[in-house]
Amino acid sequence: MPAERVSGIPFGLGFTKPHNYWEVMRTAWQNKRNPLFTWRILRDGVCDGCALGTTGMRDFTMKGIHLCTVRLNLLPLNTMGPLDTRILEDVGRLRSVSSKDLRALGRLPYPMLRRRGDPGFHRISWDEALGIAARRIRTAPPDRIAFFVTSRGMTNESYYVANKVARFLGTNHIDNSSRPCHSPSTTGLKDTIGVAASTCSYTDWIGSDLIVFFGSDVPNNQPVTTKYLYYAKKQGTKIAVVNPMREPGLERYWVPSVPDSALFGTRFADAFFPVHTGGDIAFINGVLKHMIERGWVRDTFVADHTTGFAALRESIEREPWEELERQSGLRRQAMFDFAEMYARARTAVFVWSMGITHHRFGVDNVKAIVNLGLAGGIVGRAKCGLMPIRGHSGVQGGSEMGANPKDFGLGFPVNDENASRFEGIWGFRPPTAHGMTAVGMIDAAHAGGLDVLYMAGGNFLETLPEPDYVREALTRIPLRIHQDIVLTSAMLVDPSYAVLLFPAQTRYEQRGGGTQTSTERRVYFSPEIPGRRIGEAQAEWEIFMQLGERVRPEAGHLIHFEDGAAIRAEIAKAVPTYDGIQDLRVKGDAFQYGGSRLCEGGIFPTPEGRARFTVVSLPDLDIPEGRFLLSTRRGKQFNSMIQEDVDPLFGARRRDVLIAREDAAALNLREGDEVQLSNELGSYRGRLRLAPIRPRNVQIYWPEGNVLIRRGIVDPACEMPDYNALVRIEPLPASRMRP
Repeated sequence: MPAERVSGIPFGLGFTKPHNYWEVMRTAWQNKRNPLFTWRILRDGVCDGCALGTTGMRDFTMKGIHLCTVRLNLLPLNTMGPLDTRILEDVGRLRSVSSKDLRALGRLPYPMLRRRGDPGFHRISWDEALGIAARRIRTAPPDRIAFFVTSRGMTNESYYVANKVARFLGTNHIDNSSRPCHSPSTTGLKDTIGVAASTCSYTDWIGSDLIVFFGSDVPNNQPVTTKYLYYAKKQGTKIAVVNPMREPGLERYWVPSVPDSALFGTRFADAFFPVHTGGDIAFINGVLKHMIERGWVRDTFVADHTTGFAALRESIEREPWEELERQSGLRRQAMFDFAEMYARARTAVFVWSMGITHHRFGVDNVKAIVNLGLAGGIVGRAKCGLMPIRGHSGVQGGSEMGANPKDFGLGFPVNDENASRFEGIWGFRPPTAHGMTAVGMIDAAHAGGLDVLYMAGGNFLETLPEPDYVREALTRIPLRIHQDIVLTSAMLVDPSYAVLLFPAQTRYEQRGGGTQTSTERRVYFSPEIPGRRIGEAQAEWEIFMQLGERVRPEAGHLIHFEDGAAIRAEIAKAVPTYDGIQDLRVKGDAFQYGGSRLCEGGIFPTPEGRARFTVVSLPDLDIPEGRFLLSTRRGKQFNSMIQEDVDPLFGARRRDVLIAREDAAALNLREGDEVQLSNELGSYRGRLRLAPIRPRNVQIYWPEGNVLIRRGIVDPACEMPDYNALVRIEPLPASRMRP
């Protein structure tokens, strides 16, 4: 049997793995009431799952059909019918219902209102809903109004109009889902290489000598990419993984659209480097230290295209190996091995995700990866690059369209000069003070500093640390507006004055279609899909626009758009990097801003035209005796939307506590024992499951694990919450938990 095959047993029978063909059949059954509409979405729409950017069932990377379980599991949200609004007449009965079951009740069909003291919601007209919202916003000071825009299927057009309307109403308090996602990547990349996006394309994976995944589990979050990895392996690519967990999907996977892999599986990773959670900087500095000692740094590239290497080298040379070993969790030989693998590779691509960014030092983590990439000269060349891989279809475009507190749009930070520029385009001058991030909004609400919170999708109760604190903050906001396609638990939180529900359309229902930006900076057109429509739901950008027109009717013409084409025409003027978006009209239309690779030839869009090495200090990662370092993981879910109780890649259940065999033995515990994890914040009851994880580290699933994650611990450069914590583990005398 070839070495790259997993097993001679067909289809991986007996292995813990996703059952992709079963998922296809189940999806067909779940969408049996709308088979034609479902088929049109799959055939013609741009995927609303990860930011890969599949058009229909094909992409720009390779030939063949691409269809993954992430997209299949999201399909019911796009094809289900309306919920019975009578269910909402008493929300008390819904508070014990899981978020998964809330979504399954159906789509939101009509505007709804719940005032303080009401047991639930009642239906109102759009005219009344917009009137209530407009009156409250009109009387509120602009600095007490905030907008949050999710990445769930959101189009660039909706992001752009949300951004424009927020500034039109006088506030820069607008943020999007990249805050608890890739904001450290945006900040770290912009500071070091002058661009805040992937420098390469997915095609650069195939034929690269080496691909390294830092804190990223693509089979779980971007499963279509496993097909790219299959063909990369066929061309001799080596794959290394730097991660506390030996992720089973990166070890072996059965790619359903490749017959050989579907039958016998494919071994992907050639080397695992199981660092401590948060030990990436120590590991990378150790690799660089060895590369410097052995003369493996690409000196010509460093001299011709970078600055700051001398200071970095001096700092790293002072770091003792013993400290690098302690913080990384690995012996120096592992760093030597990685350095040699990297030095032998003529080309390499570094890919990272939440395992790198979800730290109070996430920006430094990213800068450390950039240091390593620059030392090897892997930026601006074919089959090379730095890729912060995106997990949601809309998130790349969110900040680039200006739906963030520090930028009016890609390349235009909030300041007086750019406010004047946008005044020339918009006809009104936007405010110039930096706005609040999502984290800041909740803190302001808790302190009584918000009058209106407009949430287009998203659910802070399930995405931010300390859910009890978040719930209390939401109750203190006089008016909350939830614009969404389905019910969420946050909508059920009691109002201070009132809660409004605005029913939104999906991207496939948006009048005239819309666009999405993928991880590789490709902007796709997703056409409007003919088929049924839900009640009075409206396109997201139209709701933002209509509200702004109601608040300031005398100036409403300044934010009015006739259709999506008009929005795209303005985007091309406001954000010149997106020139070309105005020409996207039909299925298959796309362009890649910046071309296949950014920083081509080592020319960086920084003031000095050079990339910047950064001296990155080692964080203090001491794990006290009797404690474990906890991190949160994802499994069979899309963001906080849990789809199944069992993780098909691991076989673990949602309440399982993943722990190393050595640690379980030291605690005199066995697999299946019921335990309690606790810290100064709270406790979490779960069941032990042995896993291939670095000792002294444990993982539990997110968002359930947020009860142990303390608020207020954020990266100072971007306010990314730290989703890690120190915990104690104690056995419980109760019987073993039910499966």
